[in-house]
Amino acid sequence: MTIQIRPYSEADVPSILDIINDNILHSTSLYDYEPRSLANQSDLLKDKIAKNFPVIIAEIDGKIAGFGMYGEFRFRDAYRFTVEHSVYVSKDFKGKGVGGKLLQSLIDIARKQGLHTMIGVIDAENTESILFHEKYGFKNVGIIKESGFKFNRWLDSVFMQLILEENT
Repeated sequence: MTIQIRPYSEADVPSILDIINDNILHSTSLYDYEPRSLANQSDLLKDKIAKNFPVIIAEIDGKIAGFGMYGEFRFRDAYRFTVEHSVYVSKDFKGKGVGGKLLQSLIDIARKQGLHTMIGVIDAENTESILFHEKYGFKNVGIIKESGFKFNRWLDSVFMQLILEENT
């Protein structure tokens, strides 16, 4: 089994949508309530590309196993060297190294783009994702208590950070 990482294309949007909507409906990895439409998801991805942010696909045997991307962390000029990333793996391909390939690829792209830091915002209950990020050098830099409300309960957001370059 070989995991291939490549840029996304418009033809990938239905598969991406399936992965996103499964996470919206069955997890706290996204704080959205309602499934996205094909048009909405397509527009979100086109916006990332238009802003020179990557959207990448992990493919195994011709099937989309997951995707990753990053975008603005906040919308002020001073934050232009900081990005917030997302990595999602299809439930059919979890535990096969897909997430790690995607995250490492995003880290490599961010370094090539001259970015300084990556942020991941993770639901505190998602200990698997927190441990996964720690494996790639991310540090827990804070928790915002009761910042989200989903599935009839309050959720805490863990901020994970990776410094891509050290100040010299």
